[in-house]
Amino acid sequence: MKFKALYLGGVLTAALSAATLTGAAWAADKPAELKIGITTYSSGSASVFGVPARHAAEILAEEINAKGGVNGVPLKLYFIDEGAGLETLMTEYRRLVEDEGVEVTFASISSGVCNKMAPLAEDLEVVNFMWDCGTQRILEDDKYDYVFRTQANATPEVLAPLAYLLKANPDFKTIAVVNQDYAWGRDSWEIFSNALKIQRPDVKVVAELFPAFGAADFSTEVSRLQALKPDVILSTSWGGDLDTFVRQAKQRGLFETSKFVLPLAESSLQRLGDDLPEGVIVGARGDHYFLHPEMRDKEKFKTFNEKFKARTGEYPIYSAAHMVQAFAALEAVYDKAIKANGGEWPTKEQVAEAMVGLEFQGLGRPLVIREDGQAVEAQLVGTTAKRDGYNFKVIDKMELYDGKDLMAPVGENSLKWIAKFKPDFLSKVPSTSFSHK
Repeated sequence: MKFKALYLGGVLTAALSAATLTGAAWAADKPAELKIGITTYSSGSASVFGVPARHAAEILAEEINAKGGVNGVPLKLYFIDEGAGLETLMTEYRRLVEDEGVEVTFASISSGVCNKMAPLAEDLEVVNFMWDCGTQRILEDDKYDYVFRTQANATPEVLAPLAYLLKANPDFKTIAVVNQDYAWGRDSWEIFSNALKIQRPDVKVVAELFPAFGAADFSTEVSRLQALKPDVILSTSWGGDLDTFVRQAKQRGLFETSKFVLPLAESSLQRLGDDLPEGVIVGARGDHYFLHPEMRDKEKFKTFNEKFKARTGEYPIYSAAHMVQAFAALEAVYDKAIKANGGEWPTKEQVAEAMVGLEFQGLGRPLVIREDGQAVEAQLVGTTAKRDGYNFKVIDKMELYDGKDLMAPVGENSLKWIAKFKPDFLSKVPSTSFSHK
């Protein structure tokens, strides 16, 4: 953790006080409220993903405050709309930290936004949870003291669906990709394609299509794919973009000629309904699913699902589950930091220090924060199927992967790590199989 000396009235005041030297703990004043700043999409095509996350945050804050807050301190939430644009977002983020006194932030959803918010959080010295963005580059390319990710990065989120594809449909010879043209779309394809080259060098990439983020018309991409007829079509797109692409692809018969792999489609199942056919490989960006095979009978899991559905009319999607993980990490880190500080309210530096090695659990398997600030998270992948009782496709033929098996070790670049794979690496990654019930 970095140390900065304090200058008061021109006199250098060491950050180590006499109290510390005599064994007393550092302590910040216990606030009347613990202010949390949260960025999420409230507008635009991505709001179908961002608004459920906001609902989850509100439910969780209400639950925490009802039991007395965090160590007796109630939460106060501030939301910023990522859909307002990067400049507005960064200005509002800075205002919340500097003027409102926000102590912890959850930012952000978009990988493109996280690329900008992480350095800003570090500059402002505010503890920031990257609660949803996936690009692996942020914590692999730079070292931060105040920035952490409370879910997985792109590497396991992409490698798990590839491992599933290689196991479930090993005979494909051609593949095309349709990804949003920004950090996540580019990075996720780079991971997938580099791993694929090693695992299946015989597979030919016939098209790499990158429509603009927020595109409303995919007719050009669909026409190209109709002509090429690839065995597999991959899209790591999400939100309204993915919904629109799937609907237009179905209207033109693409699902009848190609196998679709949609690593983020768990969040679209309910919205798409019958527009998403059976037999599509879908991922959950972690092990997030309202019918999680290992969690569905646990009381905490059922209670949250019931509250969420009562408030929204829908089952929670993975953005809501990622928000649950961020709040679980928040409670866990303050508990850890306060205990380490002799029961006193911790400074932001102590909170940041306590993040390393933090263990916590949301609605899936337990997670841990590594020394590089990155959480290790399990991954759930399956195939869409129609089942009685649901007016949308559920996930069947599920495989649950341990996140550590698919994530580059601390200090290693994902692409360089992937380059060392043996040709059969992904086919040997262990997983647990489940069927829908």
